[in-house]
Amino acid sequence: MSPKESAAIAETAAPGLAPVVIPEYLQKTYWWAYLHPNAVRIFERQWLVNLILWGNFARLRDAALQEMGDVIHGKVLQVACVYGDFTEHLLRRLAPEGQLDVVDVAPIQIKNLQTKLSRPSQVRMLLQDSTELHFEDASHDAVVVFFLLHEQPAQARRKTIAEALRVTKPGGKLIFVDYHKPVASSPWRYLMVPILSTLEPFAMDMWRGEIADWLPAGVPFTKVEKQTYFGGLYQKVVITR
Repeated sequence: MSPKESAAIAETAAPGLAPVVIPEYLQKTYWWAYLHPNAVRIFERQWLVNLILWGNFARLRDAALQEMGDVIHGKVLQVACVYGDFTEHLLRRLAPEGQLDVVDVAPIQIKNLQTKLSRPSQVRMLLQDSTELHFEDASHDAVVVFFLLHEQPAQARRKTIAEALRVTKPGGKLIFVDYHKPVASSPWRYLMVPILSTLEPFAMDMWRGEIADWLPAGVPFTKVEKQTYFGGLYQKVVITR
């Protein structure tokens, strides 16, 4: 994508706001997966994203979406674009009056999402940093963060969680799906360490702490529920605001 195209997306997505700067950790650590022009051509394949999650993509996708119901009403925020059909399946559940906002810090990811949705009229694709969302407090009925936290260093992760919680309405749900430390008997407990340590240097934080540990102090919420999958390698955490 050319600088001119990037600027056009930024202007459309966030009028009146300063240009969004791609974080240094993303440029240094994940340029090959999300920022390079070849990244989308390589990773935007349903079979590949399913393979990366050891065949669990659909199960984890549906577990996240089911938290919002068979038919999703109101205003939903998806924090970060996702390779594969996650957003499309969310749209299929969205009621006719529903609205989906999707934010991402990378223009190439926004552009990719624009090309693969069947009902783009119900979607706003916005160039925003997850650590500094440009939404009003309590502006969304549900917020979903699908496999983003493990890609962020601790400071960015805490800010992303705080911002996602801030824009969730009282009574609404904030849904996280991400990596988790497998049970002792799981072979993935040992096989995944070199993979994550090499390719996902911040991911081991998800093994060492709980998502609830990174919630901001003093922000009220009603309930935290957690469920693990595939021998504990993955988790879904739902915070009811």
